[in-house]
Amino acid sequence: MTRWLTEAVPRGRVAAFRTVIYLFVAADLVIFTPWVRTRVSVPGDLYRPLLIGRLLPLPTPTETLVTVIFWALLALALLAATGRAPRLLGWAVCALYLEWMIIAMSYGKVDHDRFGLLVALAVLPTAGRARHGDTTRTEAGGWALRVTQIAVICTYFLAAWAKLRFGGLDWLTGSVLARAIIRRGTDLADLIAQVPYLLIVAQFGIVAFELLSPVVFFLPARWRHAMVGFFYSFHVVTIATITISFAPHLAAMTSFLPLERVRPLVWARRVIGRGTPAPTSVDVDTLPEQDRARAGAEPAPRGDQAPVVGRPAGP
Repeated sequence: MTRWLTEAVPRGRVAAFRTVIYLFVAADLVIFTPWVRTRVSVPGDLYRPLLIGRLLPLPTPTETLVTVIFWALLALALLAATGRAPRLLGWAVCALYLEWMIIAMSYGKVDHDRFGLLVALAVLPTAGRARHGDTTRTEAGGWALRVTQIAVICTYFLAAWAKLRFGGLDWLTGSVLARAIIRRGTDLADLIAQVPYLLIVAQFGIVAFELLSPVVFFLPARWRHAMVGFFYSFHVVTIATITISFAPHLAAMTSFLPLERVRPLVWARRVIGRGTPAPTSVDVDTLPEQDRARAGAEPAPRGDQAPVVGRPAGP
Protein backbone atom coordinates (compact mmCIF):
# COMPACT_ATOMS: atom_id res chain seq x y z
CA MET A 1 0.00 0.00 0.00
CA THR A 2 2.82 2.41 0.86
CA ARG A 3 4.53 1.77 -2.47
CA TRP A 4 1.26 2.43 -4.28
CA LEU A 5 0.59 5.65 -2.36
CA THR A 6 4.12 6.96 -2.98
CA GLU A 7 4.65 5.70 -6.52
CA ALA A 8 7.33 7.97 -7.96
CA VAL A 9 6.39 10.29 -10.82
CA PRO A 10 8.48 12.72 -12.91
CA ARG A 11 9.00 16.09 -11.27
CA GLY A 12 7.90 17.66 -14.54
CA ARG A 13 4.43 16.18 -13.98
CA VAL A 14 4.26 17.70 -10.50
CA ALA A 15 5.35 21.08 -11.85
CA ALA A 16 2.72 21.01 -14.60
CA PHE A 17 -0.02 19.92 -12.20
CA ARG A 18 0.97 22.67 -9.78
CA THR A 19 0.72 25.27 -12.56
CA VAL A 20 -2.72 23.97 -13.62
CA ILE A 21 -4.11 24.04 -10.08
CA TYR A 22 -2.86 27.49 -9.11
CA LEU A 23 -3.89 29.05 -12.42
CA PHE A 24 -7.34 27.55 -11.92
CA VAL A 25 -7.55 29.12 -8.46
CA ALA A 26 -6.87 32.51 -10.03
CA ALA A 27 -9.44 31.85 -12.77
CA ASP A 28 -11.96 30.61 -10.23
CA LEU A 29 -11.86 33.93 -8.39
CA VAL A 30 -12.70 36.00 -11.46
CA ILE A 31 -14.80 33.57 -13.54
CA PHE A 32 -16.57 30.94 -11.44
CA THR A 33 -16.91 32.40 -7.92
CA PRO A 34 -16.79 36.21 -8.13
CA TRP A 35 -20.26 36.12 -6.54
CA VAL A 36 -18.61 35.34 -3.22
CA ARG A 37 -17.80 39.05 -2.94
CA THR A 38 -21.53 39.81 -2.91
CA ARG A 39 -21.93 37.90 0.35
CA VAL A 40 -20.92 41.04 2.24
CA SER A 41 -24.27 42.59 1.32
CA VAL A 42 -26.13 39.74 3.03
CA PRO A 43 -27.06 40.31 6.70
CA GLY A 44 -24.60 38.64 9.06
CA ASP A 45 -27.44 36.76 10.76
CA LEU A 46 -27.73 34.58 7.64
CA TYR A 47 -24.10 33.46 7.92
CA ARG A 48 -24.07 29.85 9.11
CA PRO A 49 -20.45 28.71 8.94
CA LEU A 50 -19.56 25.14 8.14
CA LEU A 51 -18.28 22.91 10.93
CA ILE A 52 -14.67 23.88 10.25
CA GLY A 53 -15.67 27.53 10.44
CA ARG A 54 -17.24 26.95 13.85
CA LEU A 55 -14.26 24.99 15.17
CA LEU A 56 -11.56 27.50 14.26
CA PRO A 57 -13.61 29.88 14.71
CA LEU A 58 -13.65 32.27 11.78
CA PRO A 59 -15.09 35.80 11.77
CA THR A 60 -18.29 36.79 10.04
CA PRO A 61 -17.39 38.01 6.53
CA THR A 62 -17.12 41.78 6.08
CA GLU A 63 -16.44 43.81 2.97
CA THR A 64 -12.87 44.49 4.08
CA LEU A 65 -12.15 40.84 4.88
CA VAL A 66 -13.53 39.50 1.61
CA THR A 67 -11.75 42.15 -0.47
CA VAL A 68 -8.39 41.45 1.18
CA ILE A 69 -8.78 37.69 0.71
CA PHE A 70 -9.75 38.16 -2.95
CA TRP A 71 -6.78 40.29 -3.97
CA ALA A 72 -4.24 38.49 -1.79
CA LEU A 73 -5.36 35.09 -3.07
CA LEU A 74 -5.33 36.24 -6.69
CA ALA A 75 -1.76 37.57 -6.43
CA LEU A 76 -0.39 34.62 -4.46
CA ALA A 77 -2.01 32.04 -6.77
CA LEU A 78 -0.37 33.60 -9.82
CA LEU A 79 2.99 33.63 -8.03
CA ALA A 80 2.57 30.03 -6.90
CA ALA A 81 1.86 28.96 -10.49
CA THR A 82 5.46 29.85 -11.35
CA GLY A 83 6.74 27.16 -8.96
CA ARG A 84 8.68 29.58 -6.77
CA ALA A 85 8.66 29.09 -2.99
CA PRO A 86 6.35 26.07 -3.32
CA ARG A 87 5.86 25.52 0.39
CA LEU A 88 5.43 29.14 1.51
CA LEU A 89 3.16 30.17 -1.35
CA GLY A 90 1.42 26.79 -1.40
CA TRP A 91 0.35 26.91 2.24
CA ALA A 92 -0.72 30.57 1.89
CA VAL A 93 -2.91 29.81 -1.14
CA CYS A 94 -4.38 26.74 0.59
CA ALA A 95 -5.36 28.71 3.70
CA LEU A 96 -6.83 31.66 1.80
CA TYR A 97 -8.77 29.51 -0.66
CA LEU A 98 -10.16 27.40 2.18
CA GLU A 99 -11.47 30.56 3.83
CA TRP A 100 -12.85 31.70 0.45
CA MET A 101 -14.78 28.44 0.17
CA ILE A 102 -16.01 28.59 3.76
CA ILE A 103 -17.48 32.02 3.06
CA ALA A 104 -19.00 30.79 -0.20
CA MET A 105 -20.59 27.66 1.28
CA SER A 106 -21.86 29.05 4.59
CA TYR A 107 -25.11 30.46 3.26
CA GLY A 108 -27.08 27.26 2.65
CA LYS A 109 -25.41 25.54 -0.33
CA VAL A 110 -22.35 23.31 -0.41
CA ASP A 111 -20.80 22.22 -3.73
CA HIS A 112 -19.18 18.81 -3.69
CA ASP A 113 -17.09 19.49 -6.80
CA ARG A 114 -14.55 21.46 -4.71
CA PHE A 115 -13.32 18.52 -2.66
CA GLY A 116 -10.60 17.30 -5.02
CA LEU A 117 -9.30 20.83 -5.59
CA LEU A 118 -9.06 21.55 -1.86
CA VAL A 119 -7.17 18.31 -1.29
CA ALA A 120 -4.78 19.18 -4.12
CA LEU A 121 -4.08 22.57 -2.56
CA ALA A 122 -3.43 20.89 0.80
CA VAL A 123 -0.90 18.34 -0.51
CA LEU A 124 0.93 20.26 -3.22
CA PRO A 125 3.13 22.18 -0.73
CA THR A 126 4.50 18.82 0.47
CA ALA A 127 5.73 17.87 -3.01
CA GLY A 128 8.75 20.17 -2.83
CA ARG A 129 10.45 21.85 -5.75
CA ALA A 130 9.78 20.69 -9.29
CA ARG A 131 10.66 22.11 -12.69
CA HIS A 132 8.87 21.70 -16.00
CA GLY A 133 10.47 19.02 -18.14
CA ASP A 134 12.41 17.44 -15.27
CA THR A 135 12.35 13.66 -15.68
CA THR A 136 13.74 12.97 -12.21
CA ARG A 137 11.23 10.93 -10.23
CA THR A 138 9.92 11.94 -6.83
CA GLU A 139 7.96 9.92 -4.29
CA ALA A 140 6.77 13.05 -2.48
CA GLY A 141 5.26 14.35 -5.70
CA GLY A 142 3.77 10.92 -6.41
CA TRP A 143 2.09 10.93 -3.00
CA ALA A 144 0.60 14.38 -3.65
CA LEU A 145 -0.84 13.27 -6.98
CA ARG A 146 -2.13 9.95 -5.58
CA VAL A 147 -3.96 11.61 -2.70
CA THR A 148 -5.56 14.04 -5.14
CA GLN A 149 -6.64 11.11 -7.34
CA ILE A 150 -8.23 9.40 -4.35
CA ALA A 151 -10.13 12.60 -3.53
CA VAL A 152 -11.38 12.82 -7.13
CA ILE A 153 -12.68 9.26 -7.09
CA CYS A 154 -14.19 9.72 -3.63
CA THR A 155 -16.18 12.63 -5.07
CA TYR A 156 -17.80 10.23 -7.54
CA PHE A 157 -18.28 7.29 -5.19
CA LEU A 158 -19.63 9.33 -2.28
CA ALA A 159 -21.96 11.22 -4.63
CA ALA A 160 -23.57 7.90 -5.58
CA TRP A 161 -23.72 6.92 -1.91
CA ALA A 162 -25.50 10.20 -1.08
CA LYS A 163 -27.99 9.68 -3.91
CA LEU A 164 -28.94 6.24 -2.61
CA ARG A 165 -28.80 7.28 1.06
CA PHE A 166 -31.13 10.28 0.77
CA GLY A 167 -33.05 9.49 -2.41
CA GLY A 168 -33.14 5.72 -2.28
CA LEU A 169 -34.17 3.78 -5.35
CA ASP A 170 -36.54 6.62 -6.19
CA TRP A 171 -33.50 8.62 -7.33
CA LEU A 172 -32.98 6.00 -10.04
CA THR A 173 -36.57 5.80 -11.20
CA GLY A 174 -37.71 9.33 -10.42
CA SER A 175 -37.65 12.60 -12.37
CA VAL A 176 -34.32 13.98 -11.16
CA LEU A 177 -32.89 14.71 -14.61
CA ALA A 178 -36.28 15.86 -15.89
CA ARG A 179 -36.45 18.54 -13.19
CA ALA A 180 -32.87 19.58 -13.94
CA ILE A 181 -33.72 19.97 -17.62
CA ILE A 182 -36.79 22.04 -16.80
CA ARG A 183 -34.74 24.34 -14.57
CA ARG A 184 -31.59 24.80 -16.65
CA GLY A 185 -31.71 22.54 -19.68
CA THR A 186 -30.41 23.39 -23.15
CA ASP A 187 -31.90 22.72 -26.58
CA LEU A 188 -29.89 19.49 -26.72
CA ALA A 189 -31.40 18.39 -23.41
CA ASP A 190 -34.91 19.13 -24.72
CA LEU A 191 -34.27 16.77 -27.64
CA ILE A 192 -32.96 14.04 -25.35
CA ALA A 193 -35.92 14.40 -22.99
CA GLN A 194 -38.31 13.50 -25.80
CA VAL A 195 -36.88 9.97 -26.06
CA PRO A 196 -39.01 7.66 -23.86
CA TYR A 197 -37.26 6.27 -20.76
CA LEU A 198 -33.88 7.65 -21.85
CA LEU A 199 -33.59 9.87 -18.76
CA ILE A 200 -34.33 6.92 -16.47
CA VAL A 201 -31.63 4.88 -18.20
CA ALA A 202 -29.26 7.83 -17.81
CA GLN A 203 -29.94 8.00 -14.06
CA PHE A 204 -29.11 4.31 -13.67
CA GLY A 205 -25.97 4.86 -15.75
CA ILE A 206 -24.81 7.82 -13.65
CA VAL A 207 -25.08 5.92 -10.38
CA ALA A 208 -23.43 2.83 -11.89
CA PHE A 209 -20.47 4.77 -13.23
CA GLU A 210 -20.00 6.63 -9.94
CA LEU A 211 -20.06 3.41 -7.92
CA LEU A 212 -17.60 1.74 -10.32
CA SER A 213 -15.24 4.72 -10.52
CA PRO A 214 -12.66 3.17 -8.09
CA VAL A 215 -11.95 0.56 -10.79
CA VAL A 216 -9.71 3.19 -12.42
CA PHE A 217 -6.99 2.40 -9.87
CA PHE A 218 -6.80 -1.25 -10.94
CA LEU A 219 -6.43 -0.65 -14.69
CA PRO A 220 -3.21 -0.57 -16.71
CA ALA A 221 -1.99 2.91 -17.59
CA ARG A 222 -3.46 2.88 -21.10
CA TRP A 223 -6.93 1.80 -19.98
CA ARG A 224 -6.74 4.13 -16.97
CA HIS A 225 -6.27 7.10 -19.28
CA ALA A 226 -9.18 5.89 -21.40
CA MET A 227 -11.43 5.72 -18.34
CA VAL A 228 -10.36 9.20 -17.26
CA GLY A 229 -11.23 10.34 -20.78
CA PHE A 230 -14.70 8.86 -20.22
CA PHE A 231 -14.98 10.87 -17.00
CA TYR A 232 -14.21 14.05 -18.91
CA SER A 233 -16.71 13.16 -21.66
CA PHE A 234 -19.40 12.67 -19.00
CA HIS A 235 -18.85 16.22 -17.78
CA VAL A 236 -18.88 17.56 -21.34
CA VAL A 237 -22.34 16.04 -21.77
CA THR A 238 -23.40 17.45 -18.40
CA ILE A 239 -22.38 20.95 -19.40
CA ALA A 240 -23.98 20.60 -22.84
CA THR A 241 -27.33 19.42 -21.45
CA ILE A 242 -27.98 20.89 -17.99
CA THR A 243 -25.20 23.55 -17.91
CA ILE A 244 -23.66 22.27 -14.66
CA SER A 245 -19.92 22.90 -14.57
CA PHE A 246 -17.62 20.74 -12.46
CA ALA A 247 -14.61 22.88 -13.34
CA PRO A 248 -12.77 22.50 -9.99
CA HIS A 249 -13.20 18.75 -10.16
CA LEU A 250 -11.95 18.66 -13.75
CA ALA A 251 -8.84 20.62 -12.76
CA ALA A 252 -8.09 18.18 -9.93
CA MET A 253 -8.66 15.21 -12.25
CA THR A 254 -5.64 16.23 -14.34
CA SER A 255 -3.65 14.47 -11.59
CA PHE A 256 -4.32 11.27 -13.58
CA LEU A 257 -2.75 12.62 -16.77
CA PRO A 258 0.90 12.58 -17.95
CA LEU A 259 1.09 16.35 -17.89
CA GLU A 260 4.86 16.37 -18.28
CA ARG A 261 4.29 15.68 -21.99
CA VAL A 262 2.36 18.93 -22.39
CA ARG A 263 4.99 21.63 -22.98
CA PRO A 264 3.26 24.66 -24.54
CA LEU A 265 6.28 26.95 -24.15
CA VAL A 266 8.59 24.43 -25.84
CA TRP A 267 6.08 23.96 -28.65
CA ALA A 268 5.79 27.72 -29.10
CA ARG A 269 9.58 28.08 -29.32
CA ARG A 270 9.70 25.36 -31.96
CA VAL A 271 6.99 27.05 -34.02
CA ILE A 272 8.78 30.41 -33.77
CA GLY A 273 12.07 28.73 -34.65
CA ARG A 274 10.59 27.23 -37.81
CA GLY A 275 9.43 30.64 -38.96
CA THR A 276 12.89 32.21 -38.52
CA PRO A 277 15.18 31.77 -41.56
CA ALA A 278 18.35 29.89 -40.72
CA PRO A 279 21.63 31.82 -41.14
CA THR A 280 23.42 31.02 -44.38
CA SER A 281 27.09 30.05 -44.34
CA VAL A 282 29.54 31.40 -46.92
CA ASP A 283 32.71 29.66 -48.04
CA VAL A 284 35.27 32.43 -47.73
CA ASP A 285 37.76 30.49 -49.88
CA THR A 286 35.58 31.17 -52.94
CA LEU A 287 35.43 34.94 -52.36
CA PRO A 288 37.70 37.50 -54.06
CA GLU A 289 40.67 38.72 -52.04
CA GLN A 290 39.01 42.01 -50.99
CA ASP A 291 35.87 40.23 -49.82
CA ARG A 292 37.98 37.65 -48.02
CA ALA A 293 39.73 40.41 -46.13
CA ARG A 294 36.39 41.91 -45.10
CA ALA A 295 35.26 38.50 -43.93
CA GLY A 296 38.28 38.26 -41.69
CA ALA A 297 40.12 35.58 -43.70
CA GLU A 298 43.79 35.72 -44.56
CA PRO A 299 44.56 36.50 -48.22
CA ALA A 300 45.70 33.54 -50.27
CA PRO A 301 49.46 33.32 -50.90
CA ARG A 302 50.51 34.83 -54.22
CA GLY A 303 53.34 33.50 -56.36
CA ASP A 304 56.37 32.35 -54.38
CA GLN A 305 55.50 34.50 -51.35
CA ALA A 306 55.50 32.62 -48.10
CA PRO A 307 52.06 32.00 -46.67
CA VAL A 308 53.11 33.42 -43.30
CA VAL A 309 54.29 36.80 -42.13
CA GLY A 310 58.07 37.06 -42.70
CA ARG A 311 60.74 37.51 -45.31
CA PRO A 312 59.64 36.70 -48.88
CA ALA A 313 60.99 33.52 -50.36
CA GLY A 314 62.23 35.25 -53.53
CA PRO A 315 65.13 37.73 -53.98
